[in-house]
Amino acid sequence: MDDGYRDRTAFIRGAKDIAKEVKRHAAKKVGRGVDKVQDEYTRRSYTRFEQDDDDDDDYPASRDGYYQDPANDDKEGGDGGASSDDTEGHDEDDEIYEGEYQGIPKAKADGLSKGAGAGGADGQPAVAPGYRDLAAQAAERRKDQEELAEQYEAILQECGHGRFQWTLYFVLGLALMADGVEIFVVGFVLPSAEKDMCLSDSNKGMLGLIVYLGMMVGAFLWGGLADRIGRRQCLLISLSINSVFAFFSSFVQGYSTFLLCRLLSGVGIGGSIPIVFSYFSEFLAQEKRGEHLSWLCMFWMIGGIYASAMAWAIIPHYGWSFQMGSAYQFHSWRVFVLVCAFPSVFAIAALTPMPESPRFFLENGKHDEAWMILKQVHDTNMRAKGHPERVFSVTTIKTVKQLDELVEMDADTGTWHRRWRMRLSCLFHQVRNNFLECFSPEYRRTTLMMMAVWFTMSFSYYGLTVWFPDMIKHMQKQDYALRTKVFIKERVEHFTFNFTLENQVHRNGEYFNDKFMNLKMKSVLFEDTLFEECYFEDITSSNTFFKNCTFVSSLFYNTDLFQYRFIDSKLVNSTFLHNKEGCMLDFSDDNNAYMIYFVSFLGTLAVLPGNIVSALLMDKIGRLRMLAGSSVMSCISCFFLSFGSSESAMIALLCLFGGISIASWNALDVLTVELYPSDIRTTAFGFLNALCKLAAVLGISIFTSFVGITKAMPIMFASVALGVGSFMALKLPETRGRVLQ
Repeated sequence: MDDGYRDRTAFIRGAKDIAKEVKRHAAKKVGRGVDKVQDEYTRRSYTRFEQDDDDDDDYPASRDGYYQDPANDDKEGGDGGASSDDTEGHDEDDEIYEGEYQGIPKAKADGLSKGAGAGGADGQPAVAPGYRDLAAQAAERRKDQEELAEQYEAILQECGHGRFQWTLYFVLGLALMADGVEIFVVGFVLPSAEKDMCLSDSNKGMLGLIVYLGMMVGAFLWGGLADRIGRRQCLLISLSINSVFAFFSSFVQGYSTFLLCRLLSGVGIGGSIPIVFSYFSEFLAQEKRGEHLSWLCMFWMIGGIYASAMAWAIIPHYGWSFQMGSAYQFHSWRVFVLVCAFPSVFAIAALTPMPESPRFFLENGKHDEAWMILKQVHDTNMRAKGHPERVFSVTTIKTVKQLDELVEMDADTGTWHRRWRMRLSCLFHQVRNNFLECFSPEYRRTTLMMMAVWFTMSFSYYGLTVWFPDMIKHMQKQDYALRTKVFIKERVEHFTFNFTLENQVHRNGEYFNDKFMNLKMKSVLFEDTLFEECYFEDITSSNTFFKNCTFVSSLFYNTDLFQYRFIDSKLVNSTFLHNKEGCMLDFSDDNNAYMIYFVSFLGTLAVLPGNIVSALLMDKIGRLRMLAGSSVMSCISCFFLSFGSSESAMIALLCLFGGISIASWNALDVLTVELYPSDIRTTAFGFLNALCKLAAVLGISIFTSFVGITKAMPIMFASVALGVGSFMALKLPETRGRVLQ
């Protein structure tokens, strides 16, 4: 009975499968006939549309053309004639063949006959039918992309530029602002966090570089995924990861967990730059693209200003902190880390109601979804301009032929983990193929040139911008050291020290029955000194050490004088009571901290003129002239850094360098968007941005190693890198006036 039941179940299931296949192939026949008619309509009407005026007030109307009179929509069918071309290029033969479910192209009949012998009809060696079909599909897809690019540009012209683009501009600007904030967070909190978490020099260096490593991974990961699962979806996921781990990093106490949270936060925000520029560019017509992408770059500057201002306003306010015993401490720098997560959170909230890129939908055969979004763009702009009566006249848009089809496994034929494994495997291979496409013969030269430009610019820019504050701090320390007071062989008895000791050196002294109470020691060194029957209470110290000293019958009560502060010292009959646990915040660098925030604020504010100039001239002088010219001027300004001998001169030169170099970055972003086609755009942008972060890590590591040694080497490295970058930029093709592929 069980065998009969299983046979009957298998028979019913087989019958259902056959019915599904018959229905699918019948639909394919009808679809091919409709597609042929639509293609003819598209060719005739698009030629006619190109000859019309581009003014937004004039709309061509044709019953049988690509643009159709809305009044006649009902005559063309229930859906207004909006059918998809996604069946174009499918097999003309109705035979069902094994392997179609895996997306394997079926060989054509003539291909089989030609491949059966030793050679083709023209005597050339035979080519396997499967490879011939793949090449034909790739050629057909390329042709579809070229047709789509022309049609899509015409549609964007009809949609116009208005409220929708400006709304998207501010939404994506918040995401770009979050990226700018992320760059500055660790640098601002490091002076406080290093004392709060007892960081060594090596730990401080890793914490400073970890954000770049995370952003490098994130740029490559999210850039590749955005070409496969969508710009908006990937951006939402990446911003969510950044928000969650930025929030956690403000509360975790240990160094390792804080490092992990900042790494994962960087992985999240790493996808913002490649996705944001690609996403926004696909809503911009050709004549608006360069200018408005340059305006979008201003939000990175706003992110830097926001981070500098918040650090200036929050971190020095130590009263904003609280603690629960000695195990959990929440100081003001943690409040700053929490506040820096706000732009990412606001970007998520603003991006949620925004639509996906219609160009992404068209590249993936989703005609109806793309048409609805473009209609939304058109209607939003027309209503804002006071023309709500204007109707979106586009009825059919070209969709690109898909090279592979992921067939969903039925619930009865596979487990959930098998289906997910199949999906992830397919997604991995698609992302991998997109990455390899960037190095195909068609794009190899462009990619190599862009790699050289991105690397050299990032190496010099990030290396110098991090080297500048370190150089200023070194100059401050040198000036501070020149004001050090030195006391030699002093003898003090029965005296109470209850005031601040700062920037002092005491050598060969003797202290008998003295009290050190309620005081701060800042940059104090006791060397070869004797302390006998002395009392230390409520001591807060920073950069204070006792070297070769002797303590006899002394008491330490509620101090932060730990073992590492006593270098080669002897403690005889001395006692420590209620010693403060953990590392205390270093209050001695208040002025230095203010200087760091102020320098960063000025440096980011200085790029405003460069942003404005590049936005106004990007579409007038071209991307290459902007990139090469700005790189040459940055190289010259970098050379003058060697003449900076004071803090004010170094700050002024930093502002000059930042204001000039921002035009190069804007031009490079626009070039990267326009040099690659839509199906590999964010993959290429993400890879180049990941290379940028790798160059930043190398530049920072190399440049900061010369702090306190010489200024000539960092300046020489940066100048040479900028010179090479400007030369390579001239080898790139100009994209001004080019239709977005």
